[in-house]
Amino acid sequence: MQYRKDKAGRDLSVLGYGCMRFSRKGAGIDLAKTEKELLEAFSSGVNYYDTAYIYPGSEAALGTVLERNGLRDRVNIATKLPQFLIGSRAAAERYFREELGRLKTDRVDYYLMHHLTDVAMWEKLKVLGIPEWLEQQKRSGAIRNVGFSFHGNTDSFLKILNDYDWDICQIQYNYYDEVSQAGRDGLKAAAARGIPVVIMEPLRGGRLVNALPEPARAVMKAGGHDWSPAEWGLRWLYDQPEVTVVLSGMNSVDMVRENCRVASEAEPGCLTDADRDVLVQVTQAIRAGEKVGCTGCRYCMPCPKGVDIPGAFRCWNAMSIESKTQGRFQYAQTVGLTRSPAFATQCVGCGKCEQHCPQNIPIREKLKEADRALRPLPYRLGIDIARKFMFRRAGTRKKETAT
Repeated sequence: MQYRKDKAGRDLSVLGYGCMRFSRKGAGIDLAKTEKELLEAFSSGVNYYDTAYIYPGSEAALGTVLERNGLRDRVNIATKLPQFLIGSRAAAERYFREELGRLKTDRVDYYLMHHLTDVAMWEKLKVLGIPEWLEQQKRSGAIRNVGFSFHGNTDSFLKILNDYDWDICQIQYNYYDEVSQAGRDGLKAAAARGIPVVIMEPLRGGRLVNALPEPARAVMKAGGHDWSPAEWGLRWLYDQPEVTVVLSGMNSVDMVRENCRVASEAEPGCLTDADRDVLVQVTQAIRAGEKVGCTGCRYCMPCPKGVDIPGAFRCWNAMSIESKTQGRFQYAQTVGLTRSPAFATQCVGCGKCEQHCPQNIPIREKLKEADRALRPLPYRLGIDIARKFMFRRAGTRKKETAT
């Protein structure tokens, strides 16, 4: 494992463990599986673990694994204040204390203001006295470093970056999103101020691995290296000295091992100009077929009317990237045949989802387009029949069991 420095000169592993996508089992996290993966990462040198208040079960799972394996003092925990939920310093204090309890710790190494999208959000926190509260927590040792995670445009990022003495920041950044959100300009601006940059969505929620169109895969295959799509994406980031930590939502031991191997080998200058050009061509190939730039982060959820927004967009994109039949089948299987329907037609246009979308997608408009593509009349009728059959049978079985 390689390491890069934080603001105070401490070593951070260039690969960080993103805890948003822990594997689930039933209604909760598959703790046994997650523990194996976390321990594999730790044994390979990963010392940065990123979670958040709103990731269901994540903080508690991480805290449990670290406590029972005696690892708390040997790793860095990063978690986040759900700033969009608070209206006072007292509320911030309550959420923070709850997080400490979940994490089974008396301190957080890196505490980030979660999901800032514009300057107004930061100004609201200033009015509430949150910067003063943060400084108080730093003096007490309960918070060691303060930062923010960001989804918005470059101008807003730069204004927030320059308005406080931040210890760290976190941005969405990958070869596909090089000039969107904070982008390369934001990355370089933070590095120029000596502020470490943590990268989230380095592979766009796995879409730069699992959902690559065949033309993009062909470009990579002809690129002269025996690298997987994941390795291409990670090397592009490690090639840049301004990147401090790259988060990966790893949910298999094999994935942990591959990512740790890359993090041990790749460093600034690991790509040639020809390699970089390969990824430019890959990006062009992806954009040729994409319908909507959803990463599946689920910040738009829950929908008040139960619409599975990321599910609809994932399947719509699959129609273009894989095949129409595959995309529609996935939609019928994962969205259409759930007990509580989650169709795009349930949208009432409230716009709540668009307020939280990191990608600034016009969700209401795109949902209508997605539904028309995913559920033409034959599929709509087929899903309706299947639903009636499945859930009527389920009701019959319940009655039989009760009898």
